[in-house]
Amino acid sequence: MKNRLGLGIVLLSLFWACSGEKNGVVVQTPVDFRETPAFNADSAFHYIQKQVDFGPRVPNTKGHSQTKDWLVSKFEGFGLEVQLQEFQAKTYDNKLWDLTNIIASYNPSAKKRILLAAHWDTRRMADKDSQRIDQPIDGANDGGSGVGVLLEIARIVASDPNSPEIGIDFILFDGEDDGEPEQSVSRNNSQIWWCLGSQHWSKTPHERGYSAYYGILLDMVGGKGARFYKEGYSMAYAKNIVNKVWNYGVELGYSDFFIMKEAPEIIDDHLFVNKDAGIPMIDIVEFSPDFGFGHYHHTHADNMELIDKRTLKAIGQTVLFTLYQE
Repeated sequence: MKNRLGLGIVLLSLFWACSGEKNGVVVQTPVDFRETPAFNADSAFHYIQKQVDFGPRVPNTKGHSQTKDWLVSKFEGFGLEVQLQEFQAKTYDNKLWDLTNIIASYNPSAKKRILLAAHWDTRRMADKDSQRIDQPIDGANDGGSGVGVLLEIARIVASDPNSPEIGIDFILFDGEDDGEPEQSVSRNNSQIWWCLGSQHWSKTPHERGYSAYYGILLDMVGGKGARFYKEGYSMAYAKNIVNKVWNYGVELGYSDFFIMKEAPEIIDDHLFVNKDAGIPMIDIVEFSPDFGFGHYHHTHADNMELIDKRTLKAIGQTVLFTLYQE
């Protein structure tokens, strides 16, 4: 392919592994990594813009419904097999929402499967903002960026004749971002109101007995100046996968993004995939051990001005490279 990165050749000089010992001397041999296509950050940016153009993707709204139809049409247009998992769930304030998890499968007959996920809904309030608190946010980064990166990965994999022979399931979880308001003083600790879609899927997957080798969740992966630390639950459930992905990211030249430092645990979709579905899943999420979430989090600053193609490229290329090594 004309735009294919020569990563396989370059990385032969970067990656080495111990192959054994001879006469008391450790022998090093080069590892042959598969050549990987170039991730197109412009395309991912376009997919994020399209989502934002539909307006806030709050469940039970027109923007939510229109986005769902568009997402299904994109995956089907790439040639993937699409299933919709429709269900109802109650919110923290006792609203009944119609929700849909979107599952798009590449190479559905393959036994070895990798799960890639993001959430596609947006928050109905800007509870960390100083104004327009009761109005929904654009969710360009929190929601839109993860979906945009996954759509571009799906497009590349589906169109590349040299794609890996594994199966890949893209799952877009609904109802992730509607937990209690930041100012809430009466929280029901017996119920986690976040991650409604992943809670439902993890207990009742779209296929009985579904399993995957591992999973990668993308959340807030497009912000300017983003830094990605090794999140706590990811390290507890899937440390080897975290280390593999972070090492790939650094060796690909993205050490400014993949930071070799751990961060606290956060409740995100991957927690329930790990805990309830038994699939080791990591979370690539912008969350600092020193500052927490970014300044834009749950505010109206989460718009297209925040999105940086350099960040999209770093995350998209690293995840794509990880897939091609399988």
